[in-house]
Amino acid sequence: MLYDEFNSHKNFSGADVFKNKALEKPEVLKNLNPAFSVREYQKEALGRFYYYCEEYHQKQKPIHLMFNMATGSGKTLIMAANLLYFYQKGYRNFIFFTRLGNIIQKTKANFLDPNSKKYLFADKITLGGQEIKIKEVDNFEGVNNDDINIIFSTTALLHSRFNFARENVLTYEDFDDKKIVLIADEAHNLSAETNNRHTQTEEEDRRNWENTVMRILNANSQKENALLEFTATARLEQEYPEILEKYKDKAIYRYDLKEYRLDGFSKDVRTLQINAPIMERVLSAVIISQYRRKVAEKYKIALKPVVMFKANRVSIPKEGISKEHNPQIVVSSIFKEAFHKLISELGEKHLKQQAVIKDVTLQKAFQFFNEQKITLADLVSEIKSDFAPEKCLTVDEDKDLEQKQILLNSLEDQNNEIRAIFATEKLNEGWDVLNLFDIVRLYDTRSEYKSKKGKERKPGKTTVQEAQLIGRGARYCPFTIGEFTDAYSRKFDNDQENELRILEQLYYHSMHNPDYISELTKVLVKDGIVPERTIKIEIKIKSDFKNSDFWKKGYIFLNSRKENLGKDVFALSDAKAEFDHNAEINIFQLPTREAIEKDLFVAGVGVGVKVKIEIRDYKIVDLGKHIVRTALAKMPAGRFDDLKKIFGNIESISDFISNEKYLGGIKIKVKGTSEQMENLLQVEKLDIAGFVIDKVLEIAGKERKEYYGTKEFKAHLIQKIFENDKVLQLDSESPRAQNMRDFDFTTREWLAQNEIWGTSEEESFLRFIDEAVTKLKKKYQDIALLRNEQFFKIYNFGDGEPFYPDFVLFLTDKKTKQEVMYQIFVEPKGDQFLDAQNTFEQSKESWKQKLLIEIEKNHTVDLKLENKDFRLIGLPFFNEGQVNNALREKFEEVFERQLLS
Repeated sequence: MLYDEFNSHKNFSGADVFKNKALEKPEVLKNLNPAFSVREYQKEALGRFYYYCEEYHQKQKPIHLMFNMATGSGKTLIMAANLLYFYQKGYRNFIFFTRLGNIIQKTKANFLDPNSKKYLFADKITLGGQEIKIKEVDNFEGVNNDDINIIFSTTALLHSRFNFARENVLTYEDFDDKKIVLIADEAHNLSAETNNRHTQTEEEDRRNWENTVMRILNANSQKENALLEFTATARLEQEYPEILEKYKDKAIYRYDLKEYRLDGFSKDVRTLQINAPIMERVLSAVIISQYRRKVAEKYKIALKPVVMFKANRVSIPKEGISKEHNPQIVVSSIFKEAFHKLISELGEKHLKQQAVIKDVTLQKAFQFFNEQKITLADLVSEIKSDFAPEKCLTVDEDKDLEQKQILLNSLEDQNNEIRAIFATEKLNEGWDVLNLFDIVRLYDTRSEYKSKKGKERKPGKTTVQEAQLIGRGARYCPFTIGEFTDAYSRKFDNDQENELRILEQLYYHSMHNPDYISELTKVLVKDGIVPERTIKIEIKIKSDFKNSDFWKKGYIFLNSRKENLGKDVFALSDAKAEFDHNAEINIFQLPTREAIEKDLFVAGVGVGVKVKIEIRDYKIVDLGKHIVRTALAKMPAGRFDDLKKIFGNIESISDFISNEKYLGGIKIKVKGTSEQMENLLQVEKLDIAGFVIDKVLEIAGKERKEYYGTKEFKAHLIQKIFENDKVLQLDSESPRAQNMRDFDFTTREWLAQNEIWGTSEEESFLRFIDEAVTKLKKKYQDIALLRNEQFFKIYNFGDGEPFYPDFVLFLTDKKTKQEVMYQIFVEPKGDQFLDAQNTFEQSKESWKQKLLIEIEKNHTVDLKLENKDFRLIGLPFFNEGQVNNALREKFEEVFERQLLS
């Protein structure tokens, strides 16, 4: 497969080879919405695409590629970047198509509506120095060739417009001389000609669609069109040999749900089975949802969790509905009425019934309500308000479809108050939602069937669809808290008892039906949504170590993070914001107002008067202090309070304007006519000043670090930092899920914890220490190694970025008169983090190694004790050296020199 070939290239050329390719297109990245930071795997996808287009020797024409990326992984952002890239290559005309109309509406908002929170582009798109617009068009005749022109269409409508005589028809011949880029979302629907597993009607429809798309792709006589397919459901498995054959030279990147989950970008999916009547199960979900909301409120996190109630019938069957509840048939509209009745009649007695259900999460919820002084009466009132009829949405009814689509696509918005959604199958595909935390399966059926050979039972269509819906709901809902600044990834995998863990979990509620849950789990594991199994481990400090003086009286030294108030900035140069007035890019061009007249019916060039252009130098402050002040006031970061955060030593706005070290020392070259230079208009002066200030503040803002790590390390008692046992929940497929069974933790007294689970690199480090212990004992009286399961963090000196070193090694020297305690930070790091030169110098983890190495020379400690000295050391990354043996040799050399010589 193509992606395997690219994987091999990455293994040979370095882990970041494709990500670096993405960074080589800064103009593309700069024109994406800065609110959506481009993740590492997205850079990987873009870099592979650029490499294929520009360097891959076996590139096919026309270009036809497929990106197999997990639901929720941001495929649409990749599409947006690809639009910009193709524009740079001279393409102006694009067709976006997919099977479902609701995806079309969502994507239009993403591409066209700057007011949408999910808009993917920068406020102003500038490519090659020219501002461009993105326009929806119905065809490509008479379009503006400076714009990005996009036809949005369902696949069926696109097929119809090309193949049936009607108004506004499109023809293949029209596309012969045009370069077109086709972008297919949910592209697995295009594989009809290579997939015969549909009904005859489905197969005919999809074969026709696929044929139309391929004819458009090949319509350009120069083979300059391109087709980019995006799907989470590529079916690139051995059981689909036809699909594998079709995409062997097209599938450029695979980033499936399993990788997405292991990278921490999904919620932790849990099932909750309660053997109770349907409306009691429904109320359990509502209570857990309200618990989640109150936890978020406690920590000042803006979060409105949504519950989805999933029925299996839109309308009443012909045979009618039995008066007695039939768990196999639940009609959405009838359930909606029952739900509103449940909420309107809700009382404290109903909550008391819920409080005695033996479920861990429900018990935590009621314990939380009690601790937060939320009475049952308060809870009843809140639920009645939050789940009132106007805050519930039914998607199966055809009434107000456009308004419903807007609400569905903006569920995360603060002004969207929807808390409950009633649905059957409409949301199984194409629904982007982050704050769905509970899915309640209202019916109780199974769809498992036997394979043709009759030996193996297989999950049925309904279960597969339910698993796909869970995959949509499993997208992580972003939030930051304290020093957890990465909003989009899980934070508490290694802290399962943390109160905030509920904000990282999706609950799938069902009737108590072990056979069904087993069937569903098979699909979830196969799709990568949940691990095959999880390993729960409790990390404790050994009893013997707890009895030692080292535990009772020993210290660990840690630095802290402080806000950067710019106190070390005394000039533009300190903020790396100098303005080079000689640089061509920094010359300001005045409009010359040169005019040319031409007769359209006469050949030749027009007639005009040539004007003489000259360049003069101006000091910004000489334009007029009031001019500079006005230009400054127009800047988003031009207020004194904002300037003070960057330039911490300025005394006033006037000081910033006049002082030679700041704006007062800046010159700029201005290009224009001599007449203009002699009589600069006020508006031109304002434009010149704004041009300079905008550049200075943009650079200074980018260079400014919001925080910094202190160089003073303060003493904390070891027993206080490591006092709480840690419960880990490890994915069985995670590199960390390795227990060193042949490594006896009980007999190695230098290991302070009962066990350690880690990567192969960490295991290799432990064996290294085990071999070094004999030498260490000759020099040190105390030796203790502890695995840092997020017990403590240190902060990067430059930007305050938090870092959790994997290990800390404590040593107490026994040979000197003055007792010396060594505290050594160690971070094992695998080959997957190596750069193109097989070192860590240019890798994304390089800042951590730099920090470790800088600690020894840069730290101070706040504790001075008689006859006791403290020394802090950070070692270079420990690496097994399988790819680059010099890394292992370097670590061993530093270890020997620092600790054994």
